[in-house]
Amino acid sequence: MPKATKEIQGPQALGPLTWLVGEWEGNVGVDLSYHNKDDETTETGYFERFRFHPIPKQENGKEEIEGLKYENQAWRHGEEAMNPFHDEVGYLLWDKAMGQVMRAVVFGRGIAMLAGSSAKPRDRKIVFKATPGDPNYGILQNKYLSQRAELRGFESTFSLNDDGTFSYEQTLTLKLAAIGGKEMKHTDRNTLHLVKRFHPSVENT
Repeated sequence: MPKATKEIQGPQALGPLTWLVGEWEGNVGVDLSYHNKDDETTETGYFERFRFHPIPKQENGKEEIEGLKYENQAWRHGEEAMNPFHDEVGYLLWDKAMGQVMRAVVFGRGIAMLAGSSAKPRDRKIVFKATPGDPNYGILQNKYLSQRAELRGFESTFSLNDDGTFSYEQTLTLKLAAIGGKEMKHTDRNTLHLVKRFHPSVENT
């Protein structure tokens, strides 16, 4: 049998973010969360779209950061023709010298955070973590949420699967006034397929 050909890869300035570039869609999303109107914790299925676009290199003194600007929206099954129930914008950033990935994100609900962790240039799985009060990877939220649904922790994992799909799992740890101030895990997960490449060989408007 012939020897397997070693995959030839370029310099990959975006490091572990390289494979994310493009537009992705997934229809098997599952959201587990507390629903105030129904006063119950239930699972909701959803369709989702991510768009990841490279940005110019960012420089902070001697620090050099490569990254992606991204948009993310999700629609509950049966509501695809309506407004999305989730909307966020942000950046995924790669600091090669420090070996750090970061996710700078703003949620339409009045939450902002910088999450991150250590990573290697060719990782196929990357993790983003944030905790309120952390001087580097922290969380801010509006006054109402601080009083009614305090966000105490965030963790998200992005994975490139062997079949070329992209999966993620995400957990927000919340202190909810509606359930007596107890903590609960609000989780989301989905698997998405690349539907549009951002490449000179294809139209990317």
